[in-house]
Amino acid sequence: MGNPAVGTMVPAAPPGALLRTRPDMRYEPRTIAFLCELLHPPLAPDPAPIQRIHNRMFQAGTPLYKSFAVTGQGSVLSNPAAQPGAVSTAAVLGDRLQFREELSGLTVDEFATRVREIATAVADLRHIPVFPAQIVTIRTLINPRNFRDSRAFLRDATFGFGEELQVFGRTPQLYGLRLVFPPQPDAPNAFTLRAESFAGDARSLFLENQGSFGPTLVAHGTAPIEENVRATYDFVVDRAFPFIARFDVRQEV
Repeated sequence: MGNPAVGTMVPAAPPGALLRTRPDMRYEPRTIAFLCELLHPPLAPDPAPIQRIHNRMFQAGTPLYKSFAVTGQGSVLSNPAAQPGAVSTAAVLGDRLQFREELSGLTVDEFATRVREIATAVADLRHIPVFPAQIVTIRTLINPRNFRDSRAFLRDATFGFGEELQVFGRTPQLYGLRLVFPPQPDAPNAFTLRAESFAGDARSLFLENQGSFGPTLVAHGTAPIEENVRATYDFVVDRAFPFIARFDVRQEV
C-alpha cells in the first residue's frame, strides 16, 4: 500500500524511525515503510528450517523477531506492533522472502542488515543458490521548507498549474509525480520514484522510491542484498531531495 486514501491518518513514526541524516541534508525525512522482496527458485514449504533460525536468534539473546508462525503461504517471523498500524515481519514463501517494516522504529541501516542476515540464514538452510531479483521500497515523509501545504507546493511551485485545472470542474485533493529510471550501462538497476501530497497530513510530502535489482549469487556473498537497500535510500537523499529543493523556494508576493 502506498499513499493512504484521502482522510486516512497515519501515526507519527517513532523517533528511531528517522532515516539516517547527513550534514548537508536539506530535509528531515520520517520513515513510513521499508519493504523488500527477494525472489528465489520455487521451493516446497518447509517450516522446520525457519523455526531453527528463530530458535537460534533466541539462543543468541538478540532475537530480531519475537514470534514464529506457519500460514498457508509459508513461515512468518514477526514482532508485536509497537503502535497502531505498525508491522514488522519477515515471510518465507514458496518463491520469495518478504520483509515489511512499517512504523516499527527501524532505521534504514538496521533494516538493510536485518534483510541480509535473514536472507543468508534462509539461503544456507534451504540451499538457495541465487536470489534472481530483489525489489526494495522505501517510503518517507518530508515537510517542504517554504510551504505549509504540500498540495500548494506541488500545484503552484512544482507543476505551475493555474486555470488549467478548472477544466475538471472540481478541485484535486492530491497531486503527484512519477518518474521511472530504467537500467543503464553504468547503473544496471531501475528506480521508480513517486512524489505526492500526503493524504494524512497536508504539510507532508510523500516520497516513495522502488529499486529493482538483478541476481545475487549466494556463493559470491550476500553483501549486495544489504547494499541494494542502502542504494534505494541513497537515491532519495542524493537525487530526490535536491530535485525537490529546486522548487522549494520562497514565493514572491
